Amino acid sequence: MIQLVRGFKDILPPETSVWQSIEDTARRHFENFGFREIRPPVLEQAALFQRSIGEHTDIVEKEMYTFAGSRDTLLTLRPEATASVVRAYIQHKIYAADPAARFYTIGPMFRKERPQKGRYRQFYQINAEVFGVDSPYMDAQLIYMCMTFFRRLSVSGLQVHLNSLGCPECRPAFREKLSEMLAGRAENLCPDCLRRLEKNPLRVLDCKVPACREAVADAPSMLDFLCDDCGQHFRTVQAALADMDIEFQIDPRLVRGLDYYTRTAFEIQTSELGAQNAVAGGGRYDQLVEMLGGPAQPAIGFAIGLDRLVELFAAKFPAPETGPEVFFLPMGDAARKRAAKWSSQLADAGVRVEADFSGRSLKALMRRADRMGAARVLIVGRIYIRTCGQVAEK
Repeated sequence: MIQLVRGFKDILPPETSVWQSIEDTARRHFENFGFREIRPPVLEQAALFQRSIGEHTDIVEKEMYTFAGSRDTLLTLRPEATASVVRAYIQHKIYAADPAARFYTIGPMFRKERPQKGRYRQFYQINAEVFGVDSPYMDAQLIYMCMTFFRRLSVSGLQVHLNSLGCPECRPAFREKLSEMLAGRAENLCPDCLRRLEKNPLRVLDCKVPACREAVADAPSMLDFLCDDCGQHFRTVQAALADMDIEFQIDPRLVRGLDYYTRTAFEIQTSELGAQNAVAGGGRYDQLVEMLGGPAQPAIGFAIGLDRLVELFAAKFPAPETGPEVFFLPMGDAARKRAAKWSSQLADAGVRVEADFSGRSLKALMRRADRMGAARVLIVGRIYIRTCGQVAEK
């Protein structure tokens, strides 16, 4: 028997109803904040992610599903959604009508990660992206929107972790200082971080290996290197969040896993999960639109891990088995013909129906109706008419 590919999963009823409930809540909530849905394809040119995410990130170096397309073009199953949304924003010149645009997308992503509980190689995200707005109040509102979405789903124990990654003007001085410190502790770093030390030392701060985390425990903070504009931006974000009654924790070690982030970076964690406690994360990527060939436009966004969110939601609100409102039990060929017509008409009218055309006994059909939790059973019986000495079934 052919089975699932390792790291992938089937989502079956009644669990699918949990996914649908969360997705419907997201659509209603995000659209109240002015977002519109966008559905980019799952397959893109590999160069899109190499340029946006960064060639020296774990995602590009190790985790992308990339294969040869036509005319020597490399194609990749998208490992994240932001680059695809930015590509669509540029390609379709959405900025021409109005640079300020808000989009959300819901769908699968693909990464060659080690499968574990709550983490799959095909995983799902809810993404929100804002273009053309550089105000720190937009940063705060986006975090507020994300937090209130979780509250609508009764997710508790939430905490916002907040940091600023500066900009191309102030980050080089921090990078130099960090590189100097890490070079003196190279013997304590894992092989991946030794490679990052040469290419992108900020990524060392994101390493989960205990020895590396200990090595950077007293690393310099980007917050001490912010330029005046970045400093003011970050202070305004904090003040706006406080005004919105959103509690947050300043986390100087928060750098996120992608190269395109600038200024505000945030992660939302919950105490309801174990070690994998992050349920959402995002930040500003003000240079990404221009980096991918579009006009200079500021942008900010976040991604929510839908698989983990389903795990949390299902634990509190298990999906009930929804049985039919009417179960048709036709007895005989003529009855099956009527049951097919009547059940179809009822379903079209908005009634959940089930009709069994197997021809099994009434006792067997009643047992099946009971197992399915049918609210009502409609027995469509046989009618016999005697005409001129002959009996016909109607």
